Amino acid sequence: MSDYHEEMSADEWDEMNFPRPDEQEFDRVVESAISRRGFLSGVLAFGSGAAVMGTGLLKSTTALAQQTSRFAFDQLPIQTDGTVHVPAGYKWDVLVRWGDPLFSDAPEFNAETGHPTEGSDRIFGENTDGMELFNVGGREILVVNSEYPNPKINLPAGQEGQPASADDVVLLQNIQGVSVMEIAEGENGWEVVVDSPYNRRIHHRTPMKIDGPAAGHDLLKTAADSTGTESLGTFNNCGSGRTPWGTYLTCEENFNGYFGATAEVSADEAVMDGFKRYGVKTDVEPGRYNYHGFDERFDISKNPNEPHRAGYIVEIDPANPDSTPVKHTALGRFKHENAATALTPEGRLVVYMGDDERGEFMYKWVSRDIYVPGGDTSTLMRDGQLFAARFNDDLTGSWVALTPTATGMSEAEIAIFTRMAASKVGATTMDRPEWIAVNPTAVEAYCCLTNNKNRGVKANAGGDDTSVNGPNPREANNYGQIVRWRPHGDDHGKATFDWDLYVMAGNPTVHGDSAYGGSANINEGNLFNSPDGMQIDTTGLIWIQTDGNDKNEGDFAGMGNNQMLAGDPATGEIRRFLTGPKGSEVTGLTWSSDKRTMFVGIQHPGKPFPDGEGSLPRSAIVAVKRDDNAKVG
Repeated sequence: MSDYHEEMSADEWDEMNFPRPDEQEFDRVVESAISRRGFLSGVLAFGSGAAVMGTGLLKSTTALAQQTSRFAFDQLPIQTDGTVHVPAGYKWDVLVRWGDPLFSDAPEFNAETGHPTEGSDRIFGENTDGMELFNVGGREILVVNSEYPNPKINLPAGQEGQPASADDVVLLQNIQGVSVMEIAEGENGWEVVVDSPYNRRIHHRTPMKIDGPAAGHDLLKTAADSTGTESLGTFNNCGSGRTPWGTYLTCEENFNGYFGATAEVSADEAVMDGFKRYGVKTDVEPGRYNYHGFDERFDISKNPNEPHRAGYIVEIDPANPDSTPVKHTALGRFKHENAATALTPEGRLVVYMGDDERGEFMYKWVSRDIYVPGGDTSTLMRDGQLFAARFNDDLTGSWVALTPTATGMSEAEIAIFTRMAASKVGATTMDRPEWIAVNPTAVEAYCCLTNNKNRGVKANAGGDDTSVNGPNPREANNYGQIVRWRPHGDDHGKATFDWDLYVMAGNPTVHGDSAYGGSANINEGNLFNSPDGMQIDTTGLIWIQTDGNDKNEGDFAGMGNNQMLAGDPATGEIRRFLTGPKGSEVTGLTWSSDKRTMFVGIQHPGKPFPDGEGSLPRSAIVAVKRDDNAKVG
């Protein structure tokens, strides 16, 4: 194996291979956006929001300091080393790491070379991301995404991260996808229950069902499945979600990088336009993973419809290891970050989703039918209406239905080419909408807009306007922000809402009172950039995870490694709780059923974490507890 080198991110890969249009005109510049000094007295507190968000309406940093803190910890200083840190009074331990066995017949992990291909579908996967915990008959079942591989450490060193055989491709396919595993707490802390009947791996070759308006459409028919109703594998599984009836939602994000061509691609104009909009490369070259060099399914010169079977929300039943995952095309095809669910007052299912690419959109699904506990749920993510978000600068917004009438597209085409449909109805371009979280203690939701260096500089891949706008008020935004909205009528099913910005990340020590200094709840002690993952616990505290620049210099001085912070929406206070190893992303968060353990994901550590010198870096899940064993969420 080669030494670890930081992989190019999927976004950087897209930017390099698919340069966007040249600099465009924009009507407003960052000077006309919200100033740091006036930010909280204007945008952060909207309308009658005090009834939902508490009475502390965030007038200034002084007002923040006067609030009574709900945090049960002192703020953790920044860290720049190669391990995890938590505040005094807390402790952490490794639950599971890439290569650990789920079954007793799994191959043993070698600290220097990893593991062989044979049996690589019997181990915990690589690059952990979104996760959820389910209590099934008193057993704790943890379901975890494995987003992508690190070929330079997963494959032999001499190959420089490129597969040299079909066997190499199978290895990479096996260590991605989803791990379902039972865990239990004993004398040695939390551990995986090896050989549990609930344990299973779902990877790039696992059979899937396809439902919704795109099922059976000609664009989903391939040489492997002439019906267009079945598929193999789930890809680039980023964020997650859970349904009210106890199933897991895994979200396919940067699926485009798995496909390539060995010859000139010939396809209909709509298909070629789709490749361009979604970033599927048509050039004859090895590409990011070179699956197509050894597996014809990923060669779009031979199977141009194969990419149309990726980019969806996939439902998995953790309680039934024999069940077949279902790809729900009605929820749209794009680079899904996560899926945040809610119920309307009458019981309809709502699913909020973000498309994680610069200048893309936010979406909402509302089911036609009512959720009845114990009843049939098969139609709730099949029959209903998909919407795209439109934010107005007056702090109001609306969800625009993606219908054949509004878009000029069929329902199947809307499901397959959802980005084009949203462009047609004038949805608002966003600064990489990532995790969305619904507040269980108030009728409101939040979305991490992680960053967007192209804001006000370049159009998105569809040529849509990316001038600065209300929820995205900064040109060349490298810090990110979190937008919050409250649906009218306290009903997540409503088509209109009020919105504000919960926080704008920034660096006031570098940029002072300008918009790049961030909002007034950002200070020298809690600096961060690129909010990405997010969960809201049962008390209403917001847990924010970052995936950004950790160089700790220049614009990012004082931010240290990527981290997890806690935020109180009632007071605006934000406090650092955990830091990850240098080079890593902190991503994925869930709790044990008794709320006494917090499980946190550490992805692509840049140091030999967690096993120390002489070992390969291994993504891992850590279990965080209070020393007094009290609840942590």
